[in-house]
Amino acid sequence: MALQIREITLRLDEEEALLPQKISETLQLPLADIRSWEIVRKGIDARRKPDVLRVYTLEFQVADEAALLLRQQGNPRLVRVESHAGPFVFTLRTAPRVIVVGMGPAGLFAALKLAEAGARVTLLERGQPVERRVLDVRRFWQQRDFNPESNMQFGEGGAGTFSDGKLTSRLNHPLMRQVLETLVRFGAPEEIRYQAKPHVGSDCLRLVLLNFRRQLLELGVEIRFGSRFTGFSMARGRVGAVQLDNAAELACEQLVLALGHSARDSYQLLHQLGVRLEAKPFAIGVRVEHPLELINRIQYGMEKHPVLPAAEYSLAWNDKQTGRGVYSFCMCPGGLVVNAASESGGIVVNGMSNFRRNAENSNSALVVSVRPEDFSAADPLGGIRFQRHWEQVAYQLGGADWSAPAQPLLEFFNGKGGRLHSSCQPQVVHADLQEALPDFVVSGLRSALPHFNRRMRGFVGPEATLIGVETRTSAPLRILRHDDYESVSHPGLFPAGEGAGYAGGIMSAAVDGLKVAGSILQRYQSN
Repeated sequence: MALQIREITLRLDEEEALLPQKISETLQLPLADIRSWEIVRKGIDARRKPDVLRVYTLEFQVADEAALLLRQQGNPRLVRVESHAGPFVFTLRTAPRVIVVGMGPAGLFAALKLAEAGARVTLLERGQPVERRVLDVRRFWQQRDFNPESNMQFGEGGAGTFSDGKLTSRLNHPLMRQVLETLVRFGAPEEIRYQAKPHVGSDCLRLVLLNFRRQLLELGVEIRFGSRFTGFSMARGRVGAVQLDNAAELACEQLVLALGHSARDSYQLLHQLGVRLEAKPFAIGVRVEHPLELINRIQYGMEKHPVLPAAEYSLAWNDKQTGRGVYSFCMCPGGLVVNAASESGGIVVNGMSNFRRNAENSNSALVVSVRPEDFSAADPLGGIRFQRHWEQVAYQLGGADWSAPAQPLLEFFNGKGGRLHSSCQPQVVHADLQEALPDFVVSGLRSALPHFNRRMRGFVGPEATLIGVETRTSAPLRILRHDDYESVSHPGLFPAGEGAGYAGGIMSAAVDGLKVAGSILQRYQSN
């Protein structure tokens, strides 16, 4: 057993080696009575900037736990914690043949759980291994040589491979700990176990993916890259086989579809096959880019400090007249704005950071909510057409050569001022971004900016640049499933992750993949 204490603080000039002393002082406990301790959560309190504090939750063991709890009765910061249970171990009566489509977080974690339990798993990915994919993306940014099957969206690791590698989620699920422990086992930094806002970074994620792949291969998973899912067939009322590239067929007993939010041709195919889909809300907007030191100064009251990470922010405002939310999304401190296209003739931007988050700029999406009635609520593919339209408009506005349209924020806001500066490759070109966005998005952004500037003085200023367009905030539709994660229309089909409409980032997608795998394994569990 162990105890946990919350809200232990250190000033910026204090070493973490002082944490046991802080426990001792807080609980009026002799230092020698503390047998062991570890950090379980670490965050930043910048409410009194520039007097910024680091805030810790610690687990520790003492010589006489019962006596300490008795003395500290009524202290809400001190609790006893149970030991963490390991993952449930399945014992299967037979080894099912399962095909998993997609090597994003949902597909990878589903395949891992299934293979560890003894299932026969084939993992299909339309894109390329991460080492090849990195070269393809670099060639696109440097030479404008676009590969529609190996890019920022398609390939090993999914869209999150070229991102900030955020591991935050609105979920509060026991499986989140399992996801973090697995990532650390495969090479992610140890500190993701306890950071309040953990991230891996795009550079570290590539090593994690290589180790993940090695483990899957050791477990007997068959991995097929460059294999595009083009359909499935039914046998005795259930999914019985998967078609690849309109040619080969692979037999299966269960099919996990972890497609990712940009597999638009796969969505079209599922619709044609009669799989039940429904349109869902998403959001579109732009990327905003500021100098890193400016955001640090706004958030911390100082441009930098050796123990402080690059500053983050989260902004949200609700337009009472329209009922639409306007908010920041996927904030990348010390990162890059990236050209994340996955279709010819369309511009999509996103954000990316390496683990150290030490690039000269910070960026975030600024987006406005889009409702199904904004396109066609009755058509589950209407959101795809809506996204694609504005991506194609942005492509033309950028000069139809993969340059991204961009505009100084002040100029977008009030018609004048600011300067154009962006990290986005291959380049940005000056454009009027109101031409690249629906009117309700333009008005929503312009209405929200004064509110954001009151929250963060200096946010609306001459050093900020907007880059368009950000359309892939989430899947524009949902593949309907029962509570046991199986498709409502096709038995044996299990939609999973962000592309299926049930997740919103690496953590939630990985957890969803584990849940789907668990549901499949329960069907083969020995009594």
